[in-house]
Amino acid sequence: MPEKELLELSGSVETIVFHNDKNQYTVLEINTGNELITVVGLFPYVSAGEELRVFGTWSSHATFGEQFKAEAFEHSRPASVAAMLKYLASGAVKGIGAAMANRIITMFGDQSLDIIENDPERLSQVKGITKEKAVRIGMEIRKVNGIRDLMAFLGQYGVRPEDAVSVWKKYGDASIEYIKENPYCICEDDIEIGFTIADAIAESMDREGNHTGRVKAGIKYVLRHNLNNGHTCLPVDKLIPIAAGMLGVAFEAVQSAVTELCAVYELICDKLGKQEFLFLPKQHQSELYTAERLKLMMKYPAMAIMNIEEEIQAIESLQSLSYAAAQREAIRAALEKGMLILTGGPGTGKTTTLNAIIHILKQKGEVVLLAAPTGRAAKRMSELTGEEAKTLHRMLKVEWDEHDRPVFQKNEHDPLDCDCIVIDELSMVDSYVFESVLRALPLSCRLILVGDSDQLPSVGAGNVLGDLIASGLISTVQLKEIFRQSMKSLIVTNAHRIVDGKMPELTRRDADFFYMPCKNRKEVSELVVSLCAERLPKGYGYSSISDIQVLCPGRKTELGTVELNRQLREAINPAHRDKPEVKINGSVFRLGDKVMQIRNDYNLPWEKADGSTGEGVFNGDMGIVVQIDKPAGVIHVLVDDKEVLYDFEHAASELELAYAVTVHKSQGNEFTAVVIPVFNTVSMLCYRNLFYTAITRAKDLLILVGNSRTIASMVENDRKTRRYTALFHFLTRDNTPNLNIDVEK
Repeated sequence: MPEKELLELSGSVETIVFHNDKNQYTVLEINTGNELITVVGLFPYVSAGEELRVFGTWSSHATFGEQFKAEAFEHSRPASVAAMLKYLASGAVKGIGAAMANRIITMFGDQSLDIIENDPERLSQVKGITKEKAVRIGMEIRKVNGIRDLMAFLGQYGVRPEDAVSVWKKYGDASIEYIKENPYCICEDDIEIGFTIADAIAESMDREGNHTGRVKAGIKYVLRHNLNNGHTCLPVDKLIPIAAGMLGVAFEAVQSAVTELCAVYELICDKLGKQEFLFLPKQHQSELYTAERLKLMMKYPAMAIMNIEEEIQAIESLQSLSYAAAQREAIRAALEKGMLILTGGPGTGKTTTLNAIIHILKQKGEVVLLAAPTGRAAKRMSELTGEEAKTLHRMLKVEWDEHDRPVFQKNEHDPLDCDCIVIDELSMVDSYVFESVLRALPLSCRLILVGDSDQLPSVGAGNVLGDLIASGLISTVQLKEIFRQSMKSLIVTNAHRIVDGKMPELTRRDADFFYMPCKNRKEVSELVVSLCAERLPKGYGYSSISDIQVLCPGRKTELGTVELNRQLREAINPAHRDKPEVKINGSVFRLGDKVMQIRNDYNLPWEKADGSTGEGVFNGDMGIVVQIDKPAGVIHVLVDDKEVLYDFEHAASELELAYAVTVHKSQGNEFTAVVIPVFNTVSMLCYRNLFYTAITRAKDLLILVGNSRTIASMVENDRKTRRYTALFHFLTRDNTPNLNIDVEK
């Protein structure tokens, strides 16, 4: 496919119409001498008055006419006195405003920028500028120029402006020199630019492929990459051949690099059982801290509640109910031992049990906090318990460090004010977040963990719920009995059949669980679209947007989320001349679209109807596009009760259509009606706990569309994706950590 030809446009920046500091997306007007032209693209640290050469292509909007979309640019400082005045007066250089810019230009004329850059102390001759301020102005313009140079240098390798700023924050003026000395420094934890980009930079400098710095960076990259697969560590005997194959070097080179990295604690080697594992330091510290803190909490437990049986009987009398034996056991464990893991499938009475525990604790004057990993899970927890529940991030008061990474303000130095904390949907909580919760707990705080061990594990690294249960150290009660009222729901009874490895009941037509057979993929997709756009809204009064959710095992094929979203959008929210839409890097967003946030972004600003504001939207949050502002280059999305502002570039990289979502992305959510296509599903996605997780997302109605062979395959396949984690080992071993660094065996 031939490369598209880039056109060139030159002129001075007349006006900055819109600029986003987070990702540098900018809408500006360039004066070419003959006309003003609107240019859109990524323009870091560009100000009015500067001269630009922009390379890109023309695009046309029905409303806003022709625009020039920039893909690359070069800029030089303003050449004329008038342009210099405009540049300095624009606020481009911190410490210089319009009045001061005028005084500088009046005194130094066309030499003004030379003096600011190379001899800033002379600025003290200008009224209102001290010698100290003159030095600061000089430093500021060198910083601006340095970041521009760095962005231009890294931009040729495809590095985003915001990632270039992360490099600058770490290495400052010497950034380019550091990169030229060791291109792999940009792969470090606090920067995390991709290894392939570092490799491209190194290759352009004719570096050898077996360079020690490259091998070390490649090893750490493999470990970081596998965090995305849920692993907090990897066995040495697996990591070494994987890294050697990826890097194209000998095993011995990787072994030697591992030894050197462990010697300076850039990696940790720990023996778990009979096998040696490699960790990035942060992950090792996280799981080790979690294990030791839990052991300490068991040594100094919360004060036991007395006369528990009397308390239970009082609630039974008050609410006219009778707790099952397992429920009574769970209540006693929570109140006597101070820690409890409560697990069980739908309809087994987890909420009823939890409400009893909360009621008794509050009667005894204890402060009880409720939390869940996602906003929707917290909202559902509030509805079921009648108590306020927060997201874990909100409860821990998340803020961001200089590298825009989450830092929790609640910790061992400023703990939570509570006697008990209850965490729901624990299967979704990863190692780092769980560690952060424990750091924020008072020592003798009561800890109650609720989850469903048959669901999928967390998206983030770790297997917290599974490892805690397997350790046997914390009282664990699994509720198995389905209560009479729940047995009326075929969703509930079929979910339990699936867990037991039995086929769900597919023939009934008088319940909340339906199977609709189809002969081929085309028939499946057409039926799914018809159900969501027409049949269920007409038959049940459901909203296609807010009530009905399609869940897919994966993204690909005709029955994956990508293709079904395209079809569902055109049926539910079709294009119309009065309905604005925007195409960004191949993604189309239309007013009224149902969308999902696909990664944690702690910087996205939001505002509620009451005027309160904040930042942060999280992976899996769903919303509706309520406004598209093309002149400003922003999209407004209503996520629950928050209106979130996305610039176009962020929208393209962080939002996806959500008429259909993957089962993994649906974790923690509950939907009124769920439709699941099940037809010749890809084998790697055809397993029991994925199917079970999908089924248990439905509240009132569940429809399977496809064939029974695929359903049978999913039920029969009890494969659980193995995760390499250390929490179980750290909890169950009595000796101190074995930090053996000799891996050359």
